[in-house]
Amino acid sequence: MGMVISSAPIGEYDKRVVILTKERGKISVFARGARRPGSALAGMIMPFSFGEFTVYEGRTSYTLVSASISNYFAELRTDVEGAYYGFYFMEIADYYCREATDERRMLKLLYQTFRALTKDTIDNRLIRRIFELKTICINGEAPHVFACVNCGDKTRPAVFSVKKGGRVCSECDRDVFDGMVLDTSTWHALQYIEGTPVERLYTFKVSENVMKELDLVVQRYMDVYVEKQFKSLEILELMT
Repeated sequence: MGMVISSAPIGEYDKRVVILTKERGKISVFARGARRPGSALAGMIMPFSFGEFTVYEGRTSYTLVSASISNYFAELRTDVEGAYYGFYFMEIADYYCREATDERRMLKLLYQTFRALTKDTIDNRLIRRIFELKTICINGEAPHVFACVNCGDKTRPAVFSVKKGGRVCSECDRDVFDGMVLDTSTWHALQYIEGTPVERLYTFKVSENVMKELDLVVQRYMDVYVEKQFKSLEILELMT
C-alpha cells in the first residue's frame, strides 16, 4: 500500500518511481517499459496515485509488476494551485522519509492532506501549515506548545520562541529575544494540530488573524529546523 510521490524518465522507455509505502517506507521502483505507447503501467505511476503496488524485489532494486489504484486525486489535475500544494507536500515527504522505516503515520498524513485539498472546505494556507507542523511532529522535532519549555508551567502568559523550541512563560523569558506574543486561539490551534490524530486534523477553521500568526510561527520554525529549499514551494509562493 502506498502513494507515488515522484517519477522520472530512465533510459528510453523506463521510469524510476518513488513510492511512499506502508510496509517498507520510501522505496524506488523501476517501471520497465512505462513510457512505451499503450503501456499498462503508464497510468499507475502518476504522482498523487494511491493504491496497492505489486513489486518484484531484486538484489539491488525493485521492479513494478502491477498496481491497483484506489485514488488518483484527479481533481488536482485541473487545479493548478492545488496541484502545486500537492507537489510541495510530496517534496516534504521525500525529504523526511527513508527506506525500511515505519512511515505509516506519514503516509496517512499525506493521504488525508490530499483529501482535504480536493474537498475545498478548508483554506489551502491552513492545510499547508497543518501539514508542515504535523510532519515536524511525526519526525520528532515538534515545538513545545502545551507548557513552558523551561519550567513546565501551563497557566502563565507566554511567548513562542523558535530558538527555545516553543512556549516560554513570563517567568522564564528574560533571555528570549525572538518571542512572539500569540492570540489564545493560535495557541489552541497549535495544540490541536500537535495533539490530534491525523484522521481529525482537517476539521477546523481559523480567523484571518490566527492564520497570519500560524503562518509566522510555522514558517519561522521551518526556516530554522528544515535545512532544505523546496522547488515546488518557490513556484507555489509566486502563484499565491
